[in-house]
Amino acid sequence: MRKEFSNAIEKLADEDDSIVFITGDLGYNALENLQVKLGKRFINAGVAEQNMVGVAAGFAHKGYKVFCYSIAPFIVYRCLEQFRNDVCFNNLPVFLVGNGGGYGYGIMGSSHHTLEDLACLSGLQNANVWVPGFADEVEPVINQIVSDARPAYLRLGAGKTLPANSYASGSFKILHLGDAPEVTIFALGPIANNVLSALDQLGELSTKINVISALHFPLNMEDEIYRILEKTPQILVAEEHVSTGGLAQQLSVQLLEHGVHISSFKSIKAEGYPNKRYGSQAYHQKLSGLDSGGIVSYIHNLLIPA
Repeated sequence: MRKEFSNAIEKLADEDDSIVFITGDLGYNALENLQVKLGKRFINAGVAEQNMVGVAAGFAHKGYKVFCYSIAPFIVYRCLEQFRNDVCFNNLPVFLVGNGGGYGYGIMGSSHHTLEDLACLSGLQNANVWVPGFADEVEPVINQIVSDARPAYLRLGAGKTLPANSYASGSFKILHLGDAPEVTIFALGPIANNVLSALDQLGELSTKINVISALHFPLNMEDEIYRILEKTPQILVAEEHVSTGGLAQQLSVQLLEHGVHISSFKSIKAEGYPNKRYGSQAYHQKLSGLDSGGIVSYIHNLLIPA
C-alpha cells in the first residue's frame, strides 16, 4: 500500500499547498517522488519521532495539514505522549502514517511489530484510526483524512484490490454476503485478504458465510450491520492485533450496548510469540491461526461443531 499512499499524497500536494510531509528518516526507494513534488514541504526530521510530532503540531497550529511517516511501531509507540498532548487535545490536523502494521516487519522481531496500536490510539480524544484492507482503499481514506482535518492514524499493510460488488456501511465494507449465511466474519484491515482466500477454499460452504471488513475507528455501525447480525448470530473476528482494545473488543461493546443477541462470538487475534521465535509475517499469522488455513478450520468448527 505504500505506493498507493505515495501517489495519493503526490496528487494532494498539487491541489493543496497546505500539505506538509515529515518523515522520521524512512521511506527510501518509495517516497522520493514526494520529496521532488513537495520541495520545502518535505522534511526529514531524522530518527527523532517525538520531536517530529511536536514540530508537526506547530505547523498544524499555523494552518498546515501534516503527515508524519515512519514504520508503524516507531510512529505509534515512540511519540504517543506528543500525539496525545500536542495534537489530540488541541484537535490539530496531524496524521500519523505507520507502514507495516501488525507483524509486517516479520523477522525483525517484536521491536518492529505493531500489535497494540489500535488499543493505544483509538481511545485518544478527537482521533480517528484507519486500517485499509485493500490497496484501492488507500487514496479515498487519505482524502477523507485530509477533509476531516483532525488527528488521525493510518495503518498501512499489504492488500489486493476490493472484491467486485463490495460496498461501504459506516466504518465497514461489506465484502461478501452468503446466500444462506450462518456465520459473519469481521476482519480487520489486510487480514480480510486471508479471509477471502479461506472463502475460496470452502467451496459450497462459502454460501453460509458473510464477510465484513472494518476500516475505521471509532466504530460507526449502521442499521444494515445489525440486520445482518440478526440473521447470523454467530460471529468470528479476525485481526492482526491483540484482543485488548482491538476490533473484537470494540465490536463486542457496540453489540452489547445495542442489545444484539449473539449465539457465539469467537476471536482470532495476534498471539504474540507463543514459541518465542521470530519469522516472516506469514509465519506469525499461521502461529496465530490468522492464515487462510487457520481461518478455514475455525469456520468448519462453527459450521460443523464437534
